[in-house]
Amino acid sequence: MFDTILIANRGEIACRVTRTARKLGIRTVAVFSDADADAQHVRLADEAHRIGGPRPQDSYLRGDAIIEVAKKTGAQAIHPGYGFLSENADFADAVQAAGIAFIGPSGASMRKMGSKAGAKDLMAAAGVPVVPGYTGEDQSPDVLQREADRIGYPLMIKAAHGGGGKGMRIVRNAEEFSTNLQSCQREAANAFGRDRVLLERYIEHPRHIEIQVFGDSHGGAIHLGERECSAQRRYQKVLEESPSAFLTPELRARMGAAAVQAAHAIDYANAGTVEFIVAPNGEFFFMEINTRLQVEHPVTEEVTGLDLVEWQLRIAAGETLPLAQEQVVQRGHAIEVRLYAEDPDAGFLPGSGTLQTLRLPSASKNVRIDSGVVEGDTVTIFYDPMIAKLIVWDEDRPRALARLRDALAECEIAGPKSNIAFLERLVRHPAIVGATIDTGYLDRHLDEFLAPTERDPALLLAVATTRLLVQEDAARADAARSDDPGSPWAIADGWRLGHGGARRLAFADGSSPVESRRIELIAHGHGGDYRIEVDGATHEVSGARLDGGALSARIDGAMHRFLAGSRGDDVRVHDGRQRLRLRAEAVYRRQGESGGGSDHRIRAPMPGRVVLVQAKPGDAVKTGDVVLVIEAMKMELALKAPRDGVVAEVRATPGEFVEADAVLATLEA
Repeated sequence: MFDTILIANRGEIACRVTRTARKLGIRTVAVFSDADADAQHVRLADEAHRIGGPRPQDSYLRGDAIIEVAKKTGAQAIHPGYGFLSENADFADAVQAAGIAFIGPSGASMRKMGSKAGAKDLMAAAGVPVVPGYTGEDQSPDVLQREADRIGYPLMIKAAHGGGGKGMRIVRNAEEFSTNLQSCQREAANAFGRDRVLLERYIEHPRHIEIQVFGDSHGGAIHLGERECSAQRRYQKVLEESPSAFLTPELRARMGAAAVQAAHAIDYANAGTVEFIVAPNGEFFFMEINTRLQVEHPVTEEVTGLDLVEWQLRIAAGETLPLAQEQVVQRGHAIEVRLYAEDPDAGFLPGSGTLQTLRLPSASKNVRIDSGVVEGDTVTIFYDPMIAKLIVWDEDRPRALARLRDALAECEIAGPKSNIAFLERLVRHPAIVGATIDTGYLDRHLDEFLAPTERDPALLLAVATTRLLVQEDAARADAARSDDPGSPWAIADGWRLGHGGARRLAFADGSSPVESRRIELIAHGHGGDYRIEVDGATHEVSGARLDGGALSARIDGAMHRFLAGSRGDDVRVHDGRQRLRLRAEAVYRRQGESGGGSDHRIRAPMPGRVVLVQAKPGDAVKTGDVVLVIEAMKMELALKAPRDGVVAEVRATPGEFVEADAVLATLEA
């Protein structure tokens, strides 16, 4: 076994690998960019070295700098994690050439999977089921149109060298083919530098089921069961679980055997994932092999009881597979979701900023947290905005879903917006509960998973009650420290001579992706008994008590229980199904102090780099026309005209880095 390894990655996966290495007594070396100098993976490792600037191409994609650090520190092996250089065959070869072990498959195995077309042909030759289609090198429009007509519609056009959902188009009839082909080729050329495409039959309402495989350098290969990854948005996985509720024992055995067959076909060693598309009738077809550890590997670990990173290390050190196929046993059900800094109600716009609050469930045999950040850390614009992976396990699927709902209710993130509320709606949706979801369901029915336009009045009253109780507790504490603790002037109940007066409360609801909405309430009473007026209606709250983070109260005669808390001006409540967070504001403010922006300014929604300026002063634009495009968090964001008008000023140029909320263009009044 190795004495020292270098981890050529960051964040959650770097922390994850470090924990297993430490368990095995292996010393770890981390690398970091300027943006990650104070990151958790740097603090957790035994030693860490700077490799460049904050952009990935200046740091984590610099294979030469990483290998140099490995040589300098005496690292005998490099673990690439996932993303960045993990599937880069040239990097794997360079590591081996430097006399260092690569903790992953060989560059030769990676190259066999580097082209979707070549991989498909190779698998078909090995007897692995593949989707009928065309993978030929003749890319002339006439040949592609003829092959499309032969395959039949609907069909999918896919970039042969693509990934991440880019360069993919669904075509439903012959008349749409040419336009979609040209669009797909342009996107493929821009994203991957090559415009070659392949065609394949489009499977309606498919499932995405993948098999975890492991091979060793002695010719052994086995699988560790499947993961269902059908809950996707724009081809990106949202929820992963094991085992799949769709598979029968017979289908599971056939898919596992096909995955092992695929691994043997490319002489695979180390961890890999064979991804299949599965039709509603149970037909399954090879999609691709991910030649690395997957983000969702923890669900496999939870149901098998195995440490997949430990297996990776042992196999890279030359050992044989730790178990034979018949010794792999699965127990219970595991589910994973990813907590992201993003705003689902604003098109899943990635977020950035300081994690002012980060509360996650306590780890237990049923709940696992894999994270690379802690409260106070910053989610930067340079990398994926994942905050943590939440993994739950229980004896069966219904109990695992219940565990997940409870765990999500305990999560609190303040600073950048997060997808927690979206995930809570997801795990309660009938398509998830009933295990009937297919890969396109979320995109077809996204509105079913987004925040409702109207808030539950009980949640708003719970926020107001929590605020009142916290204010009264603070006032009593202040009075206790004063010279006259019994003075009525120290009571925070709006006291007036002979009666309790009205207290006004104001909150900002920032749930709208457009602007913050101001909510004002009037409260009478004290000590947990209140009459609250809001939106022209009066509600009675009685017996309200805050105890250990829980609020119990009778609201209009019915008893309710909430998870509740307050930090500074932020007040949050959760009724077990949904949550509400509001920020307390000053009751009185000058006219025009609203957080909503003017409709003649086009602002940067987050820090980023301007990549395209589409309009110039004097140009007429219509509502929704793209004026500028910025790049942030590994994606492009189109900034559109908020109304019809004429561009008055453009304040940004391509290549310029801009801060969040910077005015990039204006329209004439």
